[in-house]
Amino acid sequence: MKKLLLSCQNPLLFRLILALLLAGAGLSANADFDEGVAAYERGDYATALREWQPLAEQGDAAAQTMRGVMYAEGQGVPQDDKAAVQWFRRAAEQGNAMAQSNLGVMYDKGQGVPQDDKAAVQWYRRAAEQGNAMAQSNLGVMYDKGQGVPQDDKAAVQWYRRAAEQGNAMAQSNLGVMYAQGQGVLQDDKAAVQWYRRAAEQGDAMAQVNLGVMYSQGKGVLQDYKAAVQWYRRAAEQGNATAQSNLGLSYAQGQGVPKDYVHAHMWTNISASEGNKIAVKLRNRVEKEMTPSQIAEAQKLARECVRKELRDC
Repeated sequence: MKKLLLSCQNPLLFRLILALLLAGAGLSANADFDEGVAAYERGDYATALREWQPLAEQGDAAAQTMRGVMYAEGQGVPQDDKAAVQWFRRAAEQGNAMAQSNLGVMYDKGQGVPQDDKAAVQWYRRAAEQGNAMAQSNLGVMYDKGQGVPQDDKAAVQWYRRAAEQGNAMAQSNLGVMYAQGQGVLQDDKAAVQWYRRAAEQGDAMAQVNLGVMYSQGKGVLQDYKAAVQWYRRAAEQGNATAQSNLGLSYAQGQGVPKDYVHAHMWTNISASEGNKIAVKLRNRVEKEMTPSQIAEAQKLARECVRKELRDC
């Protein structure tokens, strides 16, 4: 039940810290742009819009990129994918790497434009070749899945590695999977653990789950159920259904935590509510070992845990 997960995640889009996004966009030298940055950082989107709009109209690529982000996210303007695409395209055609990367995502997801894997790859590649880590990671996913390009594990690894070495957590997580499964590289559990850990410490939930699995199975690290539980819990608290199910299984088996059917039921029930079919089966098995009062207690704890946003459960 605790098998490794293939964590080739959906492409990243806009939800980055502003400093990273602007680093990818290319800072404008205009003081008005800096005023917009300050306003954006404090959540004053109306002021940011007022500062960036004239610059964007005048052809400032960084301002155009940020206008696209604001439309994509509905920040200070009504959410509008088509308008986002228009602004991203204007900046992308000037060579702005972040705009190219985001335009690739729009084609990838079919937001504001017809879904088109080949166009997504084209824009990801243009940004990736400029060193944009998000685009490199997303291009790796396209090679990994064979979308818009022939499936190619080695090419996927190359792009994941370029992004991972820049600190991109999704790429680090996916590179860990490639090492764990021996896809595009020689199978190497220790290298997998190394990359999972780098991503997990940045908060990547998929990497946290996979690192928990490695500790549970003793692959690339000494077997350590307590460490597995710690990583499962960190991912579970982020809402990762697989981590929640694995945490429930840990309680059911008494691995890394005292055996506790009530908490096993609680976590598997929460996971099941997310549509995890494995968690449904596990919860049903656990129920056979519980009294009606224990089941009622577990259901109450699950409701309370959800109300607490999965913290301190």
